[in-house]
Amino acid sequence: MTDLKFEEALARLEQIVHTLESGSLPLEESLQVFEEGIRLARRCAKYLEEAERRIELLTKDESGLL
Repeated sequence: MTDLKFEEALARLEQIVHTLESGSLPLEESLQVFEEGIRLARRCAKYLEEAERRIELLTKDESGLL
């Protein structure tokens, strides 16, 4: 999962949400898909945190102020 790009992870997460909302899966499969969704959500959050850190570094001036 670590080789997924942000956009790919987000698209898969959206699929998972749609599938779970439809209620068409049996319980055990729903749990497995939910677990995948949690992993993807955490990965997306990590991507966003890393992007935020990079933006902060790029926008700081010489004195370290934003």
